[in-house]
Amino acid sequence: MLHALHLLGIAAFAASGVLAAHRADMDPFGGLVLAFAAAISGGTLRDLVLDRHPLYWTHDRLLLVVIASVAVATMLFLRRRTLPRRALAIVDAVGLAVVTVIGARAAVDAHVTPLAVLILAVLTGVTGEVVRDVLCGEFPPLLLREEVYATAALAGAACHLVLDRAGTANTLNTAVSAGLVFALRMAALFRDLHLPRLRRAAG
Repeated sequence: MLHALHLLGIAAFAASGVLAAHRADMDPFGGLVLAFAAAISGGTLRDLVLDRHPLYWTHDRLLLVVIASVAVATMLFLRRRTLPRRALAIVDAVGLAVVTVIGARAAVDAHVTPLAVLILAVLTGVTGEVVRDVLCGEFPPLLLREEVYATAALAGAACHLVLDRAGTANTLNTAVSAGLVFALRMAALFRDLHLPRLRRAAG
């Protein structure tokens, strides 16, 4: 179940990489590069921090096939259809939700401190988006343009940690935590949800 969900998150980020490349008017090779960069960057950083070797994607042939297949399928789709205005943000939200929770689970299984779980989960979730946007020449990246992005990942990671400590089954925990991240991103996208602004004291 967890591996299938991981593949879903990786596929979503791969598609988001191609969508970003399409928007930046890149060629198919650029689309493939961004698909792989967006899909594996977060997990790679997580594994390096946790000193996990070999890196997770180097021995998972199915994962690499999924990334390449989704990238090619997305490019073929874009040759026939117009890119929906919010497609990139929605697909990116799916990837963020799933990959963040996968990162939290990996950190919990590595028996790191609760604070480290939160940090690693957020890094796993947002790194692919940052790398993708930088390669596309978009600055600042979405992470710095949308405050309810890393915040959504942090909320999902905290939810996963709390439910894990409460003894919740992994499947339910993963579904609830990923659902929270996705719901927060959709609220930010469609309901203009933002964090409260700091206001200068009157005086």
